[in-house]
Amino acid sequence: MSKTLLDKLWEQHVISGEVGEEQLLYIDLHLLHEVTSPQAFEGLRFSNRKVRRPENTFATMDHNVPTKNPEVIEDEIAEKQLSALRNNCQEFGVHLEDITSYNQGIIHVIGPELGLTLPGKTIVCGDSHTSTHGAFGALAFGIGTSEVEHVLATQTLWQRKPKTIGIRLEGKLQPGVYSKDVILHILAKYGVSFGTGHVIEFFGSTVTNFTMDERMTLCNMAIEGGAKAGLVAPDNVTFEYLKDKVTGDFDAAVEKWSRLYTDDISLYDQLLEVNVNEVAPHFTWGTNPSMGISIDDKLPEITDENDRRAFEYMGLNPLMSPDEIKIDNVFIGSCTNSRISDLLIAAEVVKGRKVNENVTAIVVPGSKEVQREALKLGLDKVFTEAGFEWREPGCSMCLAMNPDKVASGKRCASTSNRNFEGRQGKGARTHLVSPAMAAIAAVYGHFVDVRKELSNATICNS
Repeated sequence: MSKTLLDKLWEQHVISGEVGEEQLLYIDLHLLHEVTSPQAFEGLRFSNRKVRRPENTFATMDHNVPTKNPEVIEDEIAEKQLSALRNNCQEFGVHLEDITSYNQGIIHVIGPELGLTLPGKTIVCGDSHTSTHGAFGALAFGIGTSEVEHVLATQTLWQRKPKTIGIRLEGKLQPGVYSKDVILHILAKYGVSFGTGHVIEFFGSTVTNFTMDERMTLCNMAIEGGAKAGLVAPDNVTFEYLKDKVTGDFDAAVEKWSRLYTDDISLYDQLLEVNVNEVAPHFTWGTNPSMGISIDDKLPEITDENDRRAFEYMGLNPLMSPDEIKIDNVFIGSCTNSRISDLLIAAEVVKGRKVNENVTAIVVPGSKEVQREALKLGLDKVFTEAGFEWREPGCSMCLAMNPDKVASGKRCASTSNRNFEGRQGKGARTHLVSPAMAAIAAVYGHFVDVRKELSNATICNS
């Protein structure tokens, strides 16, 4: 019987429950951070329960971590959350990558780095962007705090099986256009709710040619289209990425993983097709990730109350040109775009240039491993010589839960994933872009078509 990739992943993990109703799934990997876990551990204590499978549970500190001086926590709530995670992991026997740990970093960056994220797994975390791990052919999704407690106690979770949307990406990206532009294009075209109740599987020649980093960017932001999760079937690109990260019989693992694909695309509940040849660099102008346009276009006219409110909050006017939008801050980082390939792209753009005098720009590696690799390549010097601040790993300016905030009324070109009101700080105005678009905006102080600014062919697509 033909099946989708989701069918195969789901059926391999169902413990009980009837088809069409909630079913009990076994969870292979439970990821934790400091923000959504304290109440869950407290619930275990109240019920006098233990963590069912501590060996399948992994924690790190990322959301609240200061990136200038990580060991100095001035915010009282942040300090309490970080201390709680440290104490809880010690008490319940959970592995923790603490602030000073060798492998500390953003949970959705270090999971793949450490070989924790593998094809065929079910992966959950109290964080919506857990969908990132779906790039490996894993069923990965965010859960709430009560569900975090349930997984800690039982290593299982009750879930209703989602429907599926297949998005076929065909064509070749133009130089200066990246996977971030592709997902922003999809969101601008289909909106923030088209994926509600579904898992999105990305496939097609474009995806086949994407690196794992590029696939992770797609799946990371599938959640912004309302989807439960994003998926990419594992292939030779996946296996090459994992070959030095897996213990045991790797050939046997690959043979098993190679069966994880959709047998027939007609099985998707919906099928969407995107020609990436036509995709240009994108940026968001409004207050949700679907309020985005191509750098070739002018800002839209107001069509409803949501548009009116977004224009008012963002301090913009209909039909403005992109180069009229002045940028105050640039943030290169987050679980969407803080991997070494992202930093390489941005470094190539700014190399030999200077950050505009009116812009404050920071680069935040997604993990200690990314940081080490960047230092080895001299990327830190490229950025600092251009006028960027080079920071320690953490979620940083993606969200206003640490000292890295955008001031009220200020405008930020950000490689993160959400541009909601107040996301980067009270009154902050966020524009989502690729690392290349963020880097060139830092140089000019406004939006520029990075395709026209590429000095040579060494700036690759990612």
